[in-house]
Amino acid sequence: MDNIWKSGMYGVIVADAMGVPVEFTSREDRKFDPVIDMRGYGTYNQPEGTWSDDSSMAIATLASIRDKGKIDYKDIMDRFHDWCMYGAYTPFDEVFDIGIATSRAIMKYSTGAKPLESGCETEWDNGNGSLMRILPICLYIFEQQKNLKLPDDEAIDIIHNCSALTHAHLRSKIACGIYYFLVKAILDKDGELTERLQQGVDNAFKYYSESTKSELDNYNRLISLSEFKDIFEDQIRSTGYVVYTLEAAIWCLINTSSYEEVILKAVNLGDDTDTVAAITGGLAGLYYGYGNIPEKWKSKLQKREWIDSLLN
Repeated sequence: MDNIWKSGMYGVIVADAMGVPVEFTSREDRKFDPVIDMRGYGTYNQPEGTWSDDSSMAIATLASIRDKGKIDYKDIMDRFHDWCMYGAYTPFDEVFDIGIATSRAIMKYSTGAKPLESGCETEWDNGNGSLMRILPICLYIFEQQKNLKLPDDEAIDIIHNCSALTHAHLRSKIACGIYYFLVKAILDKDGELTERLQQGVDNAFKYYSESTKSELDNYNRLISLSEFKDIFEDQIRSTGYVVYTLEAAIWCLINTSSYEEVILKAVNLGDDTDTVAAITGGLAGLYYGYGNIPEKWKSKLQKREWIDSLLN
């Protein structure tokens, strides 16, 4: 696979592992004891370099794309089921973290629901559980658009369907769609990171503006990143709500200048540390590149050789 896969996936997995030991700790805790390097144990009592559901579900998706050569919703859900029930795609063959909506969707699928009818659909089901795993889909779609001229409507339909496997509300689908436009702008454009991200936001709002305005309005703080950059940290929330997670990721990205710096900023926001960092890390990895993800962190990842085997 191309280097964008290694840069993006390592961006996610390293960041996830950075956040796992301090998940659910408060921002005040992180100010008193900031994360400055990779740690172990903590919240889940897992050794250093352990990654969680964010990476497991992204890796399961990556493995499906690699093996099938396409987006196969049933195969992806089968792999999510194997992860949830049997600990596939985990560092130690066990699941220690899973979101409520994700768990419900997988259980619904396991009792006979079709893949695209398994996801949770209410307004209260807008956690960040589809956004955290969407990067491999974004990279596949990016390559399809670049090489086969896949139209935007078809591309975003696939993105939305992949979200809907677990998170089927339009707000979650739009978050994944915006993320795709950010990925595309990072990989397609020249210029500083903020310029590329602004182009991605502009393209997303142009795409969504007519048909989904009431839901798109939830993301209005992102319209002008030059203004968004200057808001204070106490106006950034890092809970599991998908809108807040996307905002936090972008805010961290436009207020830092290296992979290391942005991941530490994301983790030290507290609360949903692993997922906020993972979603931030995917974009940061693509922009800064695999070689600029600190080796001192990559070297500590659990199952690194196995991860490399999936990416080669």
